[in-house]
Amino acid sequence: MDTRALDIIRGYNGRPIRVMEVCGTHTHAIFKFGIRNILPDNIKLISGPGCPVCVTETGFIDEAIYLAMEKGATITTFGDLVRVPGTEMNLAGARAKGAKLKIVYTPLDAALYAKDHPDEKVVFLSVGFETTVPAACLAVKKAKEWGVSNFSLLTANKTMDEAYRVLKGSADAFLYPGHVSAISGMGILRELRDEGISGVVCGFTADEILTALAIIVKKIEKGEPFAENAYPRVVADDGAPIARKLIAETMQPCEATWRGIGTIPESGLELNGEYEAFDARKVYGVPEMHGQPNKACRCGDVLMGRIKPHECPVFGKVCTPEHPIGACMVSSEGTCSAYYKYDLG
Repeated sequence: MDTRALDIIRGYNGRPIRVMEVCGTHTHAIFKFGIRNILPDNIKLISGPGCPVCVTETGFIDEAIYLAMEKGATITTFGDLVRVPGTEMNLAGARAKGAKLKIVYTPLDAALYAKDHPDEKVVFLSVGFETTVPAACLAVKKAKEWGVSNFSLLTANKTMDEAYRVLKGSADAFLYPGHVSAISGMGILRELRDEGISGVVCGFTADEILTALAIIVKKIEKGEPFAENAYPRVVADDGAPIARKLIAETMQPCEATWRGIGTIPESGLELNGEYEAFDARKVYGVPEMHGQPNKACRCGDVLMGRIKPHECPVFGKVCTPEHPIGACMVSSEGTCSAYYKYDLG
């Protein structure tokens, strides 16, 4: 363990600091390594949005079920979406009622499946932050190149920069997710710094997390907003320009609804005009859907860092990983899943 960083953290005697770890992988790592247990009382870690699945709105699941049940589409998806609750059921429930559901490992797998099954309407559920968007863009470009007309995306892709702006004030500093910054680079984070939003790009080992926290302590002592990269072995200053170019060629910003947070302008991505023939909402005329999450679930307050999971009335009782009520319990990266796994009540 990085004892020098730990000495800086434990030596801090200033005003209380609230640090929000935005990424669910950070949440799990912090618990796994016992980092909360070694911090002084004046440094508090709070959990934020967690993961793309956690913030996927109920209406998106309803749309996917509509495409499967009403339009006869084959839904292709990553496995972690299967149990995310919709208004009336999840995708597993739709499969039990006859919907065709296929688990894939990459968006390109879904495009290849569509190519090999031209008689099926194949829809890939494109959920993810900047990290996974390029793979969905590549799948669409390949489908167009191959002349595959039975493949489309139902998009719920989101970008983090506008979410940081909405979360401003929730914490004194963010632990920025390293995999997102590996794509977007430091430019956006410097823009946020100039708007008074502070944070450090962080890796996922104990030493990397402690180093990031030590940087936050030292920077807060100086009293000025900051944007620092404590994950240089993965995150380059300019990120991944080729990946960003691919996104810009195929997608455009749009407003997006974040489960528990609300609608954030310009925080989503949808296929642009050149690729709208692969937009499932347009191809199949999907009606606008406003899903209704379970009112007992307080995922939104968890995602905003307002409460800890055990303060939700259904946590660990009727809401468990085996029978999740909220998306924060479904995903292996979800905050509620982390608290449940590490028995923090």
